[in-house]
Amino acid sequence: MLLKKLAEIESPSGKEKELKEFVRNYLEEHGYAVVENELFLLANRKSDLLVSTHLDTVKTKAKFRIEGNYAFGTGVADAKASLAAILEAARKGVDYSLAFFCEEEETGRGSKAFLDYWDGKYAIVMEPTNLKIASKHLGCIEADLVFRGIPCHASMPEFGVNAIEKALLAYLNLSKKFKVSILRIDGGSYEYVIPDKCSARFDFLLEPGELQIAMEELKNLDAEINIIEAVDGFYSKKSAEILARAMELSGITPEYTTMPSWTDACNLAKKFDVVVWGPGELRYCHTEWEKIDLKQIETAVKVLQRLNDVLQ
Repeated sequence: MLLKKLAEIESPSGKEKELKEFVRNYLEEHGYAVVENELFLLANRKSDLLVSTHLDTVKTKAKFRIEGNYAFGTGVADAKASLAAILEAARKGVDYSLAFFCEEEETGRGSKAFLDYWDGKYAIVMEPTNLKIASKHLGCIEADLVFRGIPCHASMPEFGVNAIEKALLAYLNLSKKFKVSILRIDGGSYEYVIPDKCSARFDFLLEPGELQIAMEELKNLDAEINIIEAVDGFYSKKSAEILARAMELSGITPEYTTMPSWTDACNLAKKFDVVVWGPGELRYCHTEWEKIDLKQIETAVKVLQRLNDVLQ
């Protein structure tokens, strides 16, 4: 089983070399000319349509196993099911460009470096969407914030300023306007003193067009702010139409969804019309319960094959 081979080649972000070599060799064995960069692979360079996914995973949390119609294990859905579908479609023959990126889970450097190597127009980024077309992609802000307070004896809090409470109040106020989560928080001690420092990482999921509004809200906080990532959301136009047509030719009625997480599409959207689509359910990804319905991989292969017909 191709998925098993891919999943058992561990490829945490930054350590994709072995999997990258496997994919390159597989493509070359099936007649594709492959352009290799430190951070990506590119095959069938001259096409207006690109199908892509990423090679890396988060750190291994569960080993590969099969139970019934499902495969379990780190990376099976995010995104080695997509990788398996692309390679199987490539084995049968595809007329469009293929790209495979490194470091999607951490730096995004693979898709960023790729922008200067391909001159097409439309891109399908394969990520787990449960085979629904993510024609809308949310933007995001990831920021580290440091809140300062005034320490005092904890039995007399009225004489101090609690930095942790400042962080929580900022979160509550922001969450009334945006979809925001606290990914980590650190502050205080067991010394019975009002904490004078609290560090937190805030993660915003933003509708297209909300980026600047959220940035202004952040600037108005009484905190030290370090922006790690800030990208606006976007809508797909032509790429979503191309994908929908391929699904229809496969006998599937297209369903639509929104991609809430950062993906390589955020980088590709700077130059191309991009849509996100692929097998698997995002909610299980990055956990020990990550899984993929094997039938979804088969369906994805059929749709990828039908893209050839759409291009004609």
